[in-house]
Amino acid sequence: MSDDEVSIDEVEEEQEVTDLSNSDVCTKYQEAAKIVNLALEGLVQQCVPGAKVLDLCEFGHTVMEAQAAKLYQKKVNGVAIDRGVSFPVCISVNDVVCNHSPLPTEERPPLKAGDIVKMDLGCHIDGYIAVAAHTCVVTESPDAQPEKDEELGNVAVAAYNAMLVAAASIKAGATNADVTKAVERVASAYGVTPISSVRMHQMKRYVLDGVKEVALKAPVPDDPEEEKVPECTFEQAEVYAVDVAMSTGDGKARPGEFRTTVFKRNVEQQYHLKVKAARQLLAEVDKKFPTLPFTMRHLSDLRSAKLGITECITHGLLTPYPSMHDYSGKVAHFKCTVLLLPSGTSRVTGLKLPSYFTTDKAADEETQKVLEEIAAVEAKKAAKKAAKKKNKKKKKSEATLSA
Repeated sequence: MSDDEVSIDEVEEEQEVTDLSNSDVCTKYQEAAKIVNLALEGLVQQCVPGAKVLDLCEFGHTVMEAQAAKLYQKKVNGVAIDRGVSFPVCISVNDVVCNHSPLPTEERPPLKAGDIVKMDLGCHIDGYIAVAAHTCVVTESPDAQPEKDEELGNVAVAAYNAMLVAAASIKAGATNADVTKAVERVASAYGVTPISSVRMHQMKRYVLDGVKEVALKAPVPDDPEEEKVPECTFEQAEVYAVDVAMSTGDGKARPGEFRTTVFKRNVEQQYHLKVKAARQLLAEVDKKFPTLPFTMRHLSDLRSAKLGITECITHGLLTPYPSMHDYSGKVAHFKCTVLLLPSGTSRVTGLKLPSYFTTDKAADEETQKVLEEIAAVEAKKAAKKAAKKKNKKKKKSEATLSA
């Protein structure tokens, strides 16, 4: 065997498997998912009258960074494993659909009872990303129920059920067109509209918005705001962000008055910047946030960043995530992460739908069947988990008595 052949074999052996066929990768996705769910649960509890959006964003950020820091502390080949926030915490209130993460100088009025809050965030372990979004209503006290709102109930139940059905539909061999049809079917049954600018995405290591996409609705012919998504087929060992936002209005979310503060480095684009502040900004981004989205709030010199951000955007070095608004109706936003495992599709992030979101409308027959199947699987898992816990408690008690 020649030296060239040996070197090729060595390279192939050293190539790292970065999809779910690697059990270590699967574990990292699951650990990131646990942190995301923990942060979401904490944020829901913090959504009380008087709470500030900025404080909520920083709370969620701190939870994810602190929890991630506890894991995988051992260095690999002398290098610490990268872990932490993969998408900055965004708290979007009422007509704001997503991507609102304010600067300290641009804080909005504090939350009040009745506000509809959409929270969106992500965490990663070694570049393996888990994301989620949730919608809740601010109440006067933790035990209080919000006033019944028929419109909000319809859109919240529709968005949540569409997320569940979409997650179940994303399986090896299915296509993105299948999922889009399922989402449209749910929206139609509840009389609401999917927000056309929202997309579901495949995720890979350090890649939040992969090539494979799923639209929430088929594009309207001759509408310049809606682009047709290329058809794709899902494969085993892939990971997807199942992102669903719906509106009681026309579903046309657009950038509003708020400053865009969330950006992502476009790693494929290079340009020699003229403005010193822009060069300094890009150097910091390349060092601290080379691949995943960040908020300007976490840059070292915010004043300088404001001066340099425009040139970076103009030349495509940074991709903006503007705060999107829908003034036409009430909005609900839910998102989960799914892993396409050999045993089937596993939904690893996302909280349960708040019990106060109810509707008199019924899902169509096909959707109802899928929802019942999902509920049966979850009930079986819960029973198995309870039995395991009971058995563990019994063994512990027997060990105590024998001692």
